[in-house]
Amino acid sequence: MTASNGPLIRTLPLSESDAPLFDALPDPLGVGRALSRATHRPEWKRIALRDGRIVARAAWWGATGDMSPVNLNWFDVAEGEEEAGAELLRSSPFQVEYELILPAGWREDPVCLAAAETRLRAAWAAGMRVLVERFQYRWTPECGLPERPGRLEFRPEPDDAVILDVLRRVHTGTLDAHALRAIAEGGLDRAAQEELDFFHWCPSPREWWQLAYTPDGELAGLHIPAHNPSGPCVGFIGVVPERRGRGYAYDLLVECTRFLAERGAEFIAGATDQGNVPMAANFAKAGHPVVQERIHLTF
Repeated sequence: MTASNGPLIRTLPLSESDAPLFDALPDPLGVGRALSRATHRPEWKRIALRDGRIVARAAWWGATGDMSPVNLNWFDVAEGEEEAGAELLRSSPFQVEYELILPAGWREDPVCLAAAETRLRAAWAAGMRVLVERFQYRWTPECGLPERPGRLEFRPEPDDAVILDVLRRVHTGTLDAHALRAIAEGGLDRAAQEELDFFHWCPSPREWWQLAYTPDGELAGLHIPAHNPSGPCVGFIGVVPERRGRGYAYDLLVECTRFLAERGAEFIAGATDQGNVPMAANFAKAGHPVVQERIHLTF
């Protein structure tokens, strides 16, 4: 790779030998620490050069075996170089969602606020828009295990068709921004299929998927304890419309937490939209602290 000798911006993919160049920019948001469990392939990293100096960088992420990246989760822009960052995103062959990772309470920290706003301006200039802001949770054994309410019975469900039907019902009246986008683009079938595809993408056992029933045998919802490529996580919590208003989402979250903890999880990741106030309250009640905030942007 050769650097530019003039004032023009060049955006370049990295090779294995070039990969150390990616670390040339400072990391005020601590994204590198936050992504310590993630692996970014050299061919999914790109940099922008001005006068031979790195002024923007981006790293796209995907699981082992993925043919293309799932999202962009590391994007840095030097001060005053928002246009270089925008060009880096525009010229990339990977037009996927950008997940801006931020510390909890980032708006109260002037350094984090400035860094986040720089990245957002660059993403907006590239044609991206905010889809949703989310809370990221991380339960550890020090948080304590919530007691099971004991109101629901949990059973594994091996039939994907049954799971798909439950997901369609759960997404009726959903508050989740990603599901709402899928519904707007392709209806409940598309939203349900996207969730099912995610469950299968996770490298955790299929037999972990569970439906929840009331004592009289009525379906209440489902929970998906999972491992994503970074470790144990709350894969999905959903209550069917006719059982809402009874607090069952908390019961499902408690069962999911205990299910993973009983199988040796040393931490459990979770997330919900910041606008989903009831689910955020359930995470807090179940002892899952907020450790990050994330802004999701799409083209």
